[in-house]
Amino acid sequence: MLGKELRALRERVPGRTAEGVSTALGFSRSKISRVEAGDIPLPKLGDLEKLLDYYEVRDLDDRAELLKMQRDSLSKEPFTSYRNLLPSGMPMYLGLERDAIKVRGYENNVVHGLLQEKSYAKALGASAKVVEERTTEFVEQGVRTRMERKNLISSGDAEVHIILTESTLRTVVGSPDVMRAQYAEIIRLNDLDNVEVQIIPEDLPTYRAAFNFTVLEFVDLGPVVQSDSAKATTMWSKDSDVGQYQRQFDAMVKAAPGPNQTPQILHALEKKLWT
Repeated sequence: MLGKELRALRERVPGRTAEGVSTALGFSRSKISRVEAGDIPLPKLGDLEKLLDYYEVRDLDDRAELLKMQRDSLSKEPFTSYRNLLPSGMPMYLGLERDAIKVRGYENNVVHGLLQEKSYAKALGASAKVVEERTTEFVEQGVRTRMERKNLISSGDAEVHIILTESTLRTVVGSPDVMRAQYAEIIRLNDLDNVEVQIIPEDLPTYRAAFNFTVLEFVDLGPVVQSDSAKATTMWSKDSDVGQYQRQFDAMVKAAPGPNQTPQILHALEKKLWT
């Protein structure tokens, strides 16, 4: 709904293109097109206000209605997309992730995408290429996307806190060399001021969530959760749903060894498994 309204506002002026708007406001060309098509939300309130100013929307009631549409577009439950189709829900998630000020993720299957080292991401994609009927181009694009996502960490704009299970780090992806490189990358990232990584040891009798999930927090919006199940990627923003995942994350944070012990755990695993 919001995307259609924004497109209508843009087209009120003959010849006004998405490319022209993106150039004037400093947005990417694809961002304008994808928001108008409804492929991704527009999570930043400031971005919407820039568009409304540029489109000369002066009426306060009209602006209030469009702002309401923006909030509603981020609160519809749930967003589900099936993996055998794309997953088409991932572009929406990635758009939100880029605008988050805090990212809290839990993984019990593979290393979280924000922490993946390039050779690990490539080996992970290649291992599923034949079984899931993926093209080489698809795999390479997936690796590029993962590496681009790490800009969220290097920019320092967001606090990133990731919890991994030890079993995730024991599962060989690619080769021992790849695993050693991945361990080193986790240690490097964990040393950054805005990143914390915790590992739940296999022999620790504590709670572990059944499925992977990531909680995103923003400046002007309520938190959103992305969770994975066997067949779908789902996004939630309802308070009760978000609260459930936040409680799960907080419980694992308290139980797991602190981030300062992560290098020691990884060095011990590397010595035991990959040397």
